[in-house]
Amino acid sequence: MTDQFKITPDLWEPIVIEDREKDKIVRKSLTYWQDAWRRLKKNYLSMLGLGVIILLAFAAIAGPMLSPYSYSDQDLNMSNMPPRLELHRLEDGTFVHVHKEYRLYEVSESGELLGRIQHTKEDMINKTREFEFNGNEIVIDYKLAAINKDVPNAPKFTLTINGQPNDTADKTVWNKTYFFGTDTLGRDIFVRSLYGARISLLIALVATLVQFFIGVIYGGVSGYIGGRVDNFMMRVVDIIDTIPLMLYVILLMVVLGAGLLTIIIALGSVYWVRMARLVRGQVLSIKENEFILAARTLGASPWRIMVRHLIPNSMGAIIVSLAMMVPSAIFTESFLSFIGLGVSAPQASWGTLASDAMGGLRTYAYQLFVPSFFISMTVLSFNFLGDGLRDALDPRLRK
Repeated sequence: MTDQFKITPDLWEPIVIEDREKDKIVRKSLTYWQDAWRRLKKNYLSMLGLGVIILLAFAAIAGPMLSPYSYSDQDLNMSNMPPRLELHRLEDGTFVHVHKEYRLYEVSESGELLGRIQHTKEDMINKTREFEFNGNEIVIDYKLAAINKDVPNAPKFTLTINGQPNDTADKTVWNKTYFFGTDTLGRDIFVRSLYGARISLLIALVATLVQFFIGVIYGGVSGYIGGRVDNFMMRVVDIIDTIPLMLYVILLMVVLGAGLLTIIIALGSVYWVRMARLVRGQVLSIKENEFILAARTLGASPWRIMVRHLIPNSMGAIIVSLAMMVPSAIFTESFLSFIGLGVSAPQASWGTLASDAMGGLRTYAYQLFVPSFFISMTVLSFNFLGDGLRDALDPRLRK
């Protein structure tokens, strides 16, 4: 019997290295949020949106500090200056720019505005303006403006320098003094756009905080308690949601006047409603799980259950909802400012910039393009980020 179970060297053989390593854990275990960040980084549009938002926030904070102009500085001599300047070379090597309003400016070769050249004579009947600059005689004849009024891209004036026609620009450069041009009052659109970014991002921050602290707590309490309390709290939400936001703003303007504070209070009083409904639905489904029953059995208080278990397990849906509703808040603020119910002059908002640009849309289209571009870029960036967060925080998509 002992010989049958005798251990001999031929019963052993070396283990193959591949067999020993196949069960080894080669990757560090990731938490839920680490895995979500890993998947979010793979979504290039979401990372692009996040990068644009960070860059815009940095520009809104630091940009106006680096500019010599303020959002309220006016210079009527520089009104409606375009971001691109057509330059005409004079005999002495200097350059001038002819404005669409038949004003003449001295410009450096690189595109820096050096000053306005005042005309020495104007003939209103023959529609000509004469200038003398550095020994050069310059004449702007704008009779063609009436003739080609309805013809797009047709010349509106002729330029004569020292008796020689010079209608074709020698070069076109970017405006180095006012990067995005100026408005009708000579204010720098670049600086005003960055101040508008400050207001829009402030609105986004306020909307986020209001939704998170009011909407999450209100919806969590309603969903956890349930019964008559839940029914009453949801009827309050229904009443608030049925009143149009425009009516809130108008009523607040009567009491507080137009301004940023009015917009913040109006958005704060309305924008938490959808978040409350979302959190309530999440809490109603989560509170039936076994780990909530275990917490109750161990004596955890309702507040602890809600703060430590219910809300953290709803954070995926909450963060996605926050990211998707922020663009709506920004667009709402821009719309209210556009129709005159937002920030008051001389404060700058993307909505007020668009509103001011409507009067000269056909002549100075760039004044409307700049705020429209910023609004579209910001809204798209938040939407891209929200889509990426939705995919990254969905447990069903984990691999």
